[in-house]
Amino acid sequence: MPEPVVILGLGFTTQRLAQRLRARGIAVYAVGRHVTPQDIPPEATLVHSIPPLAEPDNSAIHALINAIQPRRILYISSTGVYGSQTEVDETTPPSPNDEKGHARLAQEEWIADPAAHRSTLILRSAAIYGPGRGIHVRLREGKLPRGTGGVVSRIHVDDLVSILEAGIASGLEGAWPVADECPAASEEVVAWCADYMGIAPPAGSAPHFPVSGRKVDGRKIRELLGVALEYPSYQTGIPASLLEEAEVSRNRYRAATERER
Repeated sequence: MPEPVVILGLGFTTQRLAQRLRARGIAVYAVGRHVTPQDIPPEATLVHSIPPLAEPDNSAIHALINAIQPRRILYISSTGVYGSQTEVDETTPPSPNDEKGHARLAQEEWIADPAAHRSTLILRSAAIYGPGRGIHVRLREGKLPRGTGGVVSRIHVDDLVSILEAGIASGLEGAWPVADECPAASEEVVAWCADYMGIAPPAGSAPHFPVSGRKVDGRKIRELLGVALEYPSYQTGIPASLLEEAEVSRNRYRAATERER
């Protein structure tokens, strides 16, 4: 019988992970930051997706994790821990240069503390996109992306879920960058999306938020886990996201029509 999985923070990525795990007959327990760990079996695998919080909430998360007593933790971190480094792979040390990056790294260090005597796998994820989230959504809403001025690495949510799923079943440890095979500037993705979707890009300039121009090589963890990307680039991931969004809309329309009959 597969070990149960506890998900701390049921969000965009982990909802899809939970659906996939349940389809395989794996018991999934979803908890939030204020939930007591009653009825959660000890020695489970914990998938932690909540970003660092201000105190006292961060300490409350730590107390909850300690109370759950997971055998193994998978933490969804961020490539923000690499700071201004422009070429990143599995050998690149973290070097955060802002408050969020430092907070992420501190969370990683707490999770992987050897004194806790637990197995840990940290996924430093690039920007996550998919159905309902990403540049294609902002473009459809008449908005430009929040960042300009550099290359950005991304990963489709379903590929991140595949890596999580394989990581749960493995004994792999450490901290690893996770990304697809096609880092690209947001302007490039906007132009491609506008052409693919048959709409004009919004006029004007996006508010400028610094973008580091970070290229992330996430091949090593995929090799170790035996995971092949379903969407190696935005050119494959965005069309799939649009198709799923259209299917969801059709299903909602059918359901609404049925209720009216």
